[in-house]
Amino acid sequence: MLRSPVQVNSGRQQRGWMTPLLAAMALLALATCAPAEGRKYAERVYERTLDNGFKLILLEDRKAPVAAIQITYRVGARNDVAGRSGRAHLLEHMMFRGTEKVGPEEYSKIVQRNGGRNNAFTSRDRTTYFSSIASDRLDVVLELEADRMRNLIISPEQYEPEKAVVMEERRLRVDNNPTSALFEQLYATAFQAHPYRQPIIGWAEEIRRSTAADLKEFYDRYYLPNNAFIVVVGDFDATDLASRIEGHFGSVAPGPMPPAVRSVEPAQQGPRRVELRREAQLPFVVLAHHVPNLRSRDGAALDMLSQVLAGGKSSRLYQSLVYDKRVARYAASEYDYSSVDPTLFFLYAQPLPGQEPATVERLLEQEVGKLDENPPTALELERARNQIEAAYVFAQDSIYYQARLLGDFESAGDWRMIDEYLPAIGEVTADDVLRVGQFYLVERNRTAATLIPEETRP
Repeated sequence: MLRSPVQVNSGRQQRGWMTPLLAAMALLALATCAPAEGRKYAERVYERTLDNGFKLILLEDRKAPVAAIQITYRVGARNDVAGRSGRAHLLEHMMFRGTEKVGPEEYSKIVQRNGGRNNAFTSRDRTTYFSSIASDRLDVVLELEADRMRNLIISPEQYEPEKAVVMEERRLRVDNNPTSALFEQLYATAFQAHPYRQPIIGWAEEIRRSTAADLKEFYDRYYLPNNAFIVVVGDFDATDLASRIEGHFGSVAPGPMPPAVRSVEPAQQGPRRVELRREAQLPFVVLAHHVPNLRSRDGAALDMLSQVLAGGKSSRLYQSLVYDKRVARYAASEYDYSSVDPTLFFLYAQPLPGQEPATVERLLEQEVGKLDENPPTALELERARNQIEAAYVFAQDSIYYQARLLGDFESAGDWRMIDEYLPAIGEVTADDVLRVGQFYLVERNRTAATLIPEETRP
């Protein structure tokens, strides 16, 4: 269940693409979390919506005197219009540049002085600002977040330096990272109508041409209490905290709801291909297929398919390409089931030195084809379920991942869908896994992307 770079992290301590390894560690944990003491999240979460439309999702967890706070705006790369890509991510950077009350770069310093830490990320579907802090200092973060929700200063003097930072980030994380550049080209090819085709960080020339006025218009349209929600998990009384949150955010004026993204990606009618020739040490091969998200009845079966194909070193792809045939350094799959709109299912591998990308691509295709004659065994299904359920249990030790899980599902539609996920996984059969593999992982629904190394220029 390895994850490709699907978001951009910012904040003062960490910027740029989340690496596949970090994404795997983080999203495996957050993708599946079991409610504590066997209780459903619906029985434990306190939900309330303020008069201005700001939604509160609060979960008491008294294991330690700390809390995790996440403010999410329902805006991401999917809301960037053609010709103005990257605005959601640029705005995430600007959110740390200050208001009339809080000076540039002071936000993180205030949190740190109070013993906390903070960061942010932009994805294709949302922008989230998160902090971890002692529970008796929660109001420090709430006051800061309420202030910058509508009082951000976006002037040319503030914006131009931050734009230069983002341009440098793009050079480091995309232009100088062949694998990230390949995924960028893949998304732009696999999606032809839907704005998922646009890179989260933005196209270089469109970042360069952006202005403070562009960003101010974007901020005013999307950064509204009625287009946002807060998730807090930790040591507090939910009813009391809800009143305190209302005290900070209740006076923030709502605005017109932003326009919905109505683009629908048409069904792919034939295979597509991307070739990227860049200076690189090794090739890289990706096969991407259009698939539905968790709201589909096929979502759980697709997640189980991802586990069967690449859920660890005992999985089919790893055993075949890495151990048996010894043609790849690693082989993996990815399914980001919590996207707002239909997404992509990836199979990918990095060939060993001397191995041809075409050979590795053919072997990936063969492993998918073998599902027809060799459906998942009872042992494979049990192992996949155990991996998913174990991640649920382990993640409960982290209030951050509990908050992240609630935010993921709420962003995708409703946090209550968490309680439906494990039961759906438990009902997946070998026939279900075979069916979704035969329906979605087919050539006409595939975009193949290959990184071809070029010799390093002197």
